[in-house]
Amino acid sequence: MICYKIKMKTNFFCIIYIIVFLSSSLFCCCKSTSKPAVGTSKNNGYNQVFPAGRVGTGVVLDNLLTEQEHFDNLSLKYPVILVHGIAMRDRETDSPPWGRIPRVLKENGVEVYFGNTDAWGTIESNAKMLKTTVDKILKETGKKKINIIAHSKGGLDSRCMIWKYNYGSKVASLTTISTPHRGAVIADLILNLKAINTETSEKSLEVLVELYHDIYPDIYTAGYELTTTNIKEFNRIVIMDKRVYYQSIYSVMNNATDDLLFGASYNYIKKELGENDGLVSEYSARWGNNITKVEDGISHGQIIDIMGQEQFGMKILNIYLRIVNDLRHKGF
Repeated sequence: MICYKIKMKTNFFCIIYIIVFLSSSLFCCCKSTSKPAVGTSKNNGYNQVFPAGRVGTGVVLDNLLTEQEHFDNLSLKYPVILVHGIAMRDRETDSPPWGRIPRVLKENGVEVYFGNTDAWGTIESNAKMLKTTVDKILKETGKKKINIIAHSKGGLDSRCMIWKYNYGSKVASLTTISTPHRGAVIADLILNLKAINTETSEKSLEVLVELYHDIYPDIYTAGYELTTTNIKEFNRIVIMDKRVYYQSIYSVMNNATDDLLFGASYNYIKKELGENDGLVSEYSARWGNNITKVEDGISHGQIIDIMGQEQFGMKILNIYLRIVNDLRHKGF
């Protein structure tokens, strides 16, 4: 098994995750009113750092502070499944955690589906649920493969599904967005805090988790799985499938004011590992041989258009239009 049923040292870990992720779902991701400068980043010796605005291998995305881009036809050979991260839900909701992205992709001829995974499920249980979704879509559409675009922990769920069920023959591509491929130091930090185990906190967590209507919730394990120690073992076991095109895309905040919700966590991660998006470090988000850095001071929540509207002139949708256009040119 990949996902270990390990008892958490502290409920405070889960409380922090709930505060951060629920807040990102419910409140505005605040940015400074000044135009964010195009960021720069030092090369930490773990693959190439792309210049500002470069998306994919050889595909250039202009500065996001431009007019919305339009394409005549972005229809793909295979459907796209959007897989959300932790503390998000795409079932029984009118506001899935992707803002305007699904609508705009559909308007451009892309078949779009949701992963239907749990908000607080483990990597392995979500991988199983995602497998069910893939099977259903392939049966309904008659297509032989699908493309996956996954945010945050959803990228780990997707990697696990491809590996565990040998689905390289059914997945054409996996694009991870701000996924903690090497773990989250925020998880490490909270696990090292003094344990707070009270009956009240446990009951409060149960009530909050119930709001998501998960099928297989396991908030304690789901949180632990994001630690750097656990992900190191995950990466040792869960290897890439040569039949699948993998790419990782991520952003970094320029400073703590880019998104006040993640200001404190940004400063902590900045001190520990350098550039980050407020939750995931640049080091952790960079995975595989096809790596993209989007530089415009974009946070972990903003990169999935979580508020469903433009913020300070940034055209987040351009990222996804270019991703799909790139997949189209690759024959996916």
